[in-house]
Amino acid sequence: MSTWCLGAMRSAAAAIAIGAMALPSASAQTGEPIRIGLSLALTGAGAAPSKVINTALEMWRDDVNAKGGVLGRPVELVVYDDQSTPANVPAIYTKLITLDKVDLLLGPYGTNFVAPAMPAIMAHNKMTISFTAIGINDKFKYDKYFSMVSVGPDGINAFSRGFFEIAVDQKPKPETVAILAADAEFARSAADGARDELKKHRLKLVYDQSYPPQTTDFSAVMRAVRAANADLVWIGAYPPDNVGIIRAADEIGLSPKIFGGAMIGMLITPLKVQLGPLANGLLIGENFAAAQAPSIPGSADFLKRYGVKASAAAIDPLGFAFGPFAYSAGQVLAQAVTETKSLDHAKLAAYMHQAKFDTVSGSFSFAGDGEWAKSRQVWTQFQNVQPSNLDQFRDGKVQPIIWPADVKTGNLIYPYADAKKK
Repeated sequence: MSTWCLGAMRSAAAAIAIGAMALPSASAQTGEPIRIGLSLALTGAGAAPSKVINTALEMWRDDVNAKGGVLGRPVELVVYDDQSTPANVPAIYTKLITLDKVDLLLGPYGTNFVAPAMPAIMAHNKMTISFTAIGINDKFKYDKYFSMVSVGPDGINAFSRGFFEIAVDQKPKPETVAILAADAEFARSAADGARDELKKHRLKLVYDQSYPPQTTDFSAVMRAVRAANADLVWIGAYPPDNVGIIRAADEIGLSPKIFGGAMIGMLITPLKVQLGPLANGLLIGENFAAAQAPSIPGSADFLKRYGVKASAAAIDPLGFAFGPFAYSAGQVLAQAVTETKSLDHAKLAAYMHQAKFDTVSGSFSFAGDGEWAKSRQVWTQFQNVQPSNLDQFRDGKVQPIIWPADVKTGNLIYPYADAKKK
């Protein structure tokens, strides 16, 4: 065994904070469980979305087992907490593969965690489906990697394409752009896409800075953004950062023509409720908006059942952004295993590259790079948000879809200052 693997095993013993979560075999099922291993950020900065993913996967597991399992075998989840620390992830996946000897893999959660997991997964020739990672195969080009983020061929540009296409349609047309992004994998990648998109529209970049992931006080950062006096302010930020950035922007009176971007914290319901009217005017990219749920078969039922589970677990009560995709990842696995009658990772990957999947996230197929063959990113704007009101976020009325035109449910309030008054 290589020195790297031995080191990874030792690291795993220290890094792993949560043991395997298993479901006993149902009496109607025969044989050993099909064990599916993954790591999630169940504690630390990534805990809010990861707990939604975990709950949705448990729902899928329970649903599958209630119907007799997969290939007549019960499904068992083996989940480890990576503590929101990317450095912990390689050891976890090495342990899942070599010591736990799980049958299948999922995850990890996002770009920052999937990238360090890939060498271990590839070294053992295993297949995985990540949940929210972007652009992974731009680097690894691995035929057994798949993603549940519906960015499609747009890749990292999906987190800014709609933002800038909306912007250049406004009158007067904005001309200048400020970019602020966290200095971490996802935000850096999304910011790269934003730079590419603004060039397509001949917009001028007047401010382009990153901030350390551990930043908690954004007052100075946002004053620098305001000083740039850009027409458009695009942000690439993680959940813990969004509240600080938005509050600081409000305190200093930041008032560009459009404000928003890849602000993934604004996908999390408790943060929306916490910010209330301070969110008004923000334009954000989403993979699954509340306004889309009624048009996707099975989605409304899943979300209703998820709400019951979420209430008991004290997690995001709506779960739009992460829950459907996690449950769908389980649906994809179940279909692939059932249709191939195999747990062979190469056979499963080959099937997944040519199949169509109908899930609670919608119908889709995978392209050669493991991303969705077609993009389904939408852009929504917070409008007329009221304080301390959870229910207003259930149907998408305060977050109408502005782009693309074929699924549009509302119009942009422009400029940002006008939307903020509502």
